[in-house]
Amino acid sequence: MEAASLENLRVLHHSADYIVVNKHWDVRIDSKMWYEKLTVQHQLKRRFPELADPVTYYGFRFCHQLDFSTSGALCVALNKAAAGNAYRFFKERLVTKAYLALVRGTVEEKEMTVEFAIGKNTTEGKTHMMCIEGTEACENPKPSQTVLRVLEYGTYEGEPVTKVLLQPLTGRTHQLRVHCSAVGHPIVGDFTYSLGKDNSPYRMMLHAYLLRIPLPKEPIQVIAPDPFIPDTDAKWEPQRTVQTVEGAMEAVFEEDAKDQTPKESGRVERQVSPEETEEQRARCQQWLCEWSLD
Repeated sequence: MEAASLENLRVLHHSADYIVVNKHWDVRIDSKMWYEKLTVQHQLKRRFPELADPVTYYGFRFCHQLDFSTSGALCVALNKAAAGNAYRFFKERLVTKAYLALVRGTVEEKEMTVEFAIGKNTTEGKTHMMCIEGTEACENPKPSQTVLRVLEYGTYEGEPVTKVLLQPLTGRTHQLRVHCSAVGHPIVGDFTYSLGKDNSPYRMMLHAYLLRIPLPKEPIQVIAPDPFIPDTDAKWEPQRTVQTVEGAMEAVFEEDAKDQTPKESGRVERQVSPEETEEQRARCQQWLCEWSLD
């Protein structure tokens, strides 16, 4: 991807109801700070001024979040009805997401399911971070689940790294970053969860590769091109392939097809939630209007 600018917005999908863009790394989705002009919000307003909705705070209804440092597929709803439809699919965990990452070290297990519960870190100076259950000052940890599949072994700037495909089965804040760190393989360039030590790469190596929303009238399945290839970054040198991205994606789709069947004990199931409470309905209405951060 070229350097981020207001004019440089890569569109992966565009219809009357949705836009999916390939978000740059180190770019915020939106900002209330008047001086922060390079955001996805401002890129959309520059590219599609006629589609901005003046009744919303940000002009566009973002269906989900990507961290500032993460690149890849990001979905935007273009009207309130489309936002409501997408909201329900995210709420019921019917959306499939897969991420590519380079992680530090050699991941021995070719496939693993990481199940550390994740909560808020209340330690002074670390309140912007999340933590796993059992960590000191970890508040309100919630069940979390990530499937990790090894793709390639190699080096980055001469240090051993592993290229992996990450499939989050839950949607906790910083989940992939926390889970990778918890198993001893932090994401390359993750300044926050390396406690400021991993600061030499030009970006954090985490990319939202697949976004699949099985909407009845307009199913969305978008792939944001893989940025972790030697032609893009010569410091990444693959040495041994375990499986291709395409092969790993087949496993993702197979897992996704089983989601409607009961899982063994301990697995996170995707089932229809009970009827919404008044509080949940109110939160949904707020989300439809201006994109809630929750």
